[in-house]
Amino acid sequence: MDIILQILSGVFAAGPLLAMLGASLLGVFIGALPGLNPVMAIALLLPLTYSMDPLVALGMVAGIYNGSMYGGAIPAILLRIPGTPAAIATTFDGFPMAERGEAAKALKIACWSSAIGGTASAIALMTLGPLLARGTLYFGPAEYFWIAMFGMASVGVMVGRDALKGLIASVLGLLLGTVGLDQLSGSTRFTFDQPWLLGGLDLIVILVGLYALPPVLQLAEAADLKGLPASALRLARVRLDRAEVLALVPTWIRSSLIGIAVGILPGAGGNIAAFLSYNAAKNRARDPDRFGKGAPEGVAAAECGNNADNAASMIPALTLGIPGNVVAALVLGALLIHGLQPGPQLFHQAPDLVGGFMVQMLITSVLILLVGGAAATRVFAQVQRLPGVMLVPTILVLMAVGVYVINGRVVDLWLMFGAGLAGYLLEKLEVPLAPIVLGMILGPMAEQGVRRALLIGRGDPLHLVSSPLSMIIAAATVGFILWPLLRRLKPARRQSARRSRRSDR
Repeated sequence: MDIILQILSGVFAAGPLLAMLGASLLGVFIGALPGLNPVMAIALLLPLTYSMDPLVALGMVAGIYNGSMYGGAIPAILLRIPGTPAAIATTFDGFPMAERGEAAKALKIACWSSAIGGTASAIALMTLGPLLARGTLYFGPAEYFWIAMFGMASVGVMVGRDALKGLIASVLGLLLGTVGLDQLSGSTRFTFDQPWLLGGLDLIVILVGLYALPPVLQLAEAADLKGLPASALRLARVRLDRAEVLALVPTWIRSSLIGIAVGILPGAGGNIAAFLSYNAAKNRARDPDRFGKGAPEGVAAAECGNNADNAASMIPALTLGIPGNVVAALVLGALLIHGLQPGPQLFHQAPDLVGGFMVQMLITSVLILLVGGAAATRVFAQVQRLPGVMLVPTILVLMAVGVYVINGRVVDLWLMFGAGLAGYLLEKLEVPLAPIVLGMILGPMAEQGVRRALLIGRGDPLHLVSSPLSMIIAAATVGFILWPLLRRLKPARRQSARRSRRSDR
């Protein structure tokens, strides 16, 4: 009971409350601007959180995350341009509704659906997270090693179109995580006699470069000099009657469950949750032909599903140190800034902080109803009148200032720009960036786990699979790595079988 009161008193203090409200507004603004995304915004925010109270910093992360996921629906409905990748499915029925004069109704449905999905996801985080954390008490060094390997393998395979590229990205992140002093022996690795590398590559600098600079370069490439006219963004007030709300309830329940399940899976993401929820709503509809032509259930399913992924993706991140998506990886970075090691021990090291963040995810989900109302939506829709090129120098200055204040080193600016250019090129090559970040986070955890396990087992490698739990996680890891290979072998076998049949004929 005391810890609950401590959590609530911390969350409902003036600082965290203002941070959640302001960040939710900022999140809707970011989501409403095509080209910007919550990942970039949170990456820019992280360097500024060093001097903040942890709950204030995490409250801002929660607000930007939930707010931007709803904000992405604004251009998706009005312009058929998804503000975030997770809002792609929203365009299917949102834009047809806008074409027939129901833009305000579609935005209202998106607002309510986002709030309901986010709230259900936060409740799942608050209930499932502590239960899973209790199970991690049985983890030893071998289990920690396999959990880290499972995280890198699963995200590497599931993120992006090519599993091989994802695994290569995981290995690249693992290599970047080895730079600096060896934590067990104290020897230097890959420092090239540079003193600033002794502490390793700064994770936040790499995050800002990888996730903030590529979208800025893409905005510069688009060279938008005009923006949108005011006449294209006029909205009227609208109310949903009781019958319309009741008709959407089954869609909200189904999409919330799908989004939560997808969020728990490492590497899946809100866009997958939105598509699965949309398909489920279409398959269960009495008249599926309405979908794609302006069905309110389509907007509700997509927005509820992608927001139900938000907090659920934090369940494996907070309990196991395996982020469910890129934003969850950034949250792990925020925890590292404040001296907290993500993973099984986090709930025991700082239960008030973890519990407070869970409550903040719930509060910011509810705040969508306040900051995403009709008046607020009309205001945020106007940001699309800004020419895209105006944002480029502003974001670059914020990036440079935020990175420089971390350590006060000019070399960090060069590191940030180098990481940004590498991220830009990797995106052009369709190499996912999330496994790189995950490799940097989980790499040290895997290294310490395997070396400690081998010390305990006196060098016997079988000690890594000496317990049933470690064997299960090891088998799952090997399965994830071999799965894309087996999937490629099936078509090859079918082709060879067809060729043999033809030759027999």
